[in-house]
Amino acid sequence: MIVVFLGLASLGYVAWLIKDLLEKPEGPVKMREIADYIREGSDAFLYREIKTIALFTTLIAGALYYTIGWKTAVCFVVGAILSVFAAFVGMKVSTWANIRVAATALDNRGGDPEVIAYKGGAVTGLCIVSMSLIGISLLYMWLGDPMPLAGFGFGASLSALFLQLGGGIFTKAADVGADLAGKVEKNLPEDDPRNPAVIADLVGDNVGDCAGRGTDLFESLSDEIIATMILGLSFGFLIGPKAIIFPILVQAVGLFSTIIAIMFLKKTKHVLNMIYLSFGVTVAVNLVGLWYLSTQYLNNLLLFYAGAIGLFTAIAVAGIVLYYTDARFKPTRETAEASLRGTGVLLIQGMAYGLESAVAPLILIGAVIWTVYTMLGAGMMGLYGIAAAGLGILSMTGILMAADTFGPIADNADGIGDLSGYGKKVGKITNKLDAVGNTTKATTKGYAMASALMTSIVMLFAYLHEIAIHEGVGLMEVFINVADPINIVAMFFGASLPFLFSAFAIKAVGRTADKMVDEVRRQWKADKNILKGKSTPDYAKCVDISTTESMKAMVAPTVIAILTPIGAGMLFGAKALAAYLVAINIVAPLLALFMYNSGGSWDNAKKHVGETMKKKHPEAYKAAVVGDTLGDPLKDTAGPSLHILVKLQNIVAITLLPLFL
Repeated sequence: MIVVFLGLASLGYVAWLIKDLLEKPEGPVKMREIADYIREGSDAFLYREIKTIALFTTLIAGALYYTIGWKTAVCFVVGAILSVFAAFVGMKVSTWANIRVAATALDNRGGDPEVIAYKGGAVTGLCIVSMSLIGISLLYMWLGDPMPLAGFGFGASLSALFLQLGGGIFTKAADVGADLAGKVEKNLPEDDPRNPAVIADLVGDNVGDCAGRGTDLFESLSDEIIATMILGLSFGFLIGPKAIIFPILVQAVGLFSTIIAIMFLKKTKHVLNMIYLSFGVTVAVNLVGLWYLSTQYLNNLLLFYAGAIGLFTAIAVAGIVLYYTDARFKPTRETAEASLRGTGVLLIQGMAYGLESAVAPLILIGAVIWTVYTMLGAGMMGLYGIAAAGLGILSMTGILMAADTFGPIADNADGIGDLSGYGKKVGKITNKLDAVGNTTKATTKGYAMASALMTSIVMLFAYLHEIAIHEGVGLMEVFINVADPINIVAMFFGASLPFLFSAFAIKAVGRTADKMVDEVRRQWKADKNILKGKSTPDYAKCVDISTTESMKAMVAPTVIAILTPIGAGMLFGAKALAAYLVAINIVAPLLALFMYNSGGSWDNAKKHVGETMKKKHPEAYKAAVVGDTLGDPLKDTAGPSLHILVKLQNIVAITLLPLFL
């Protein structure tokens, strides 16, 4: 009940943040007009997404009711609803904050733009953590058993996959279309009002980076809590029932620390320092809370060390991603310089660094798993220590989601300034905020990968726990025979799915971008005054193309993602499905890291070339734009969607395990 009350108090604070935001000025009429375009496009996309999610939720809930039981079905529906609602609130606030950041940058009334943007992002972070904790706590209080809660994670995963994949296809199709038609063909600058696809691009920032990433982290947080609660059932003889409650309490501390960091947020000379300072406050409060819970609640100091190691691992992985994607560092600078030698060399350089970037995070997380496992004496306690490390990573969810949503708010504010004709006046501030937003988005992608990998490992342990109960043995006595050809074939299935899933996602971006370019060309041809700046393009048509095509394209990969683990379990059995999960848990994070790090490097290389070489070497800039075009579907569609894919596989396996035994 304490956690439920904390969650409700957090939502009360969210309401106050929204009220404070809405009191800020919205700026001139032209700014409001552009913001309305973005808001209407974002709403149209999300409403159509909700209808699709509602259809799938109803069908799957019915199937769960008749095969697994009503408890799991109810939890599934609640998880899907809360995930979507948290994303909906966060995205709405993002579209209210962008105009106010732009307006404040214009006339310095209403507060500091960076603080407004960060507090706007904090709404998303606080909502996803609060609603996850409230939902899981109330369901556990009602049911008294963590096993049906796997349905909650399944529902959250379904919503996350739709919103991240659909939003990723939407935003990158619009981005690629706008770049190819505007920058490459007509040499138009970023966010030029003469480009019909530019509003769709700005809408995509909200539906992809805000709503999509929000449901991704909602899913990670929920799955980690639920998997650790299920794993806690094995610790009755070691810790007792407190092992089941511990993960909820740890994440409640994470929510409290985020509230404290946002309440005491203050402007600093450099925007990044403000964000990093809030990270520091969150880390400090989390460490104190984790120490108290480990020593006073579970009487085990080693669990504190495990959680602390996990927390700092998340920061380290985010730092590795930042190194490989930020133009301040060698990899992206060398990729940018390669544009002087042509598109081919630039693509080769970016791909090579992308491949290299996938190695260190996986080795680091592997080292953490081994360290924590041995530190807690191996065996069952070692497994719970790994789960505690995962809890430590996810205790930063709220504040990192706030920093991530800062990105699309700042990007939109910059675009609103350009499209409304106030670009020169607001650009001195919004350009800096946009650059900071790119850094925070890259950091959050690294964090999301680390949390997804640790969550999937803990979920695998929870899956094996259920097999152990069925076989009447201890968890450490469940063996998967890798010499069995059936298990090897199951591994092939698991290893190949991320590639097939990514192919669907990337092809969808390509097809939709083609239609976007065709529409932009059509409008320019039909009305010559658009390029002269005398006519307003039909922005809504481009938004509709991205919306319609992304809705169509996301269904097939989603169905494949759900049916593949079910097929593997039914065909090969429960233990072979465990082998399948091991394969996908390894391959998907590696592929995801490669894709969004190479894509992020090409993106920031383009920005670096545009700032330092464009006037002197226009061909180098065009080469960099082509590199960014390739990287866009990798870094913002396929790569982030793989986080959800791997968690979905594990939670489907846990939820439907009775069918495979």
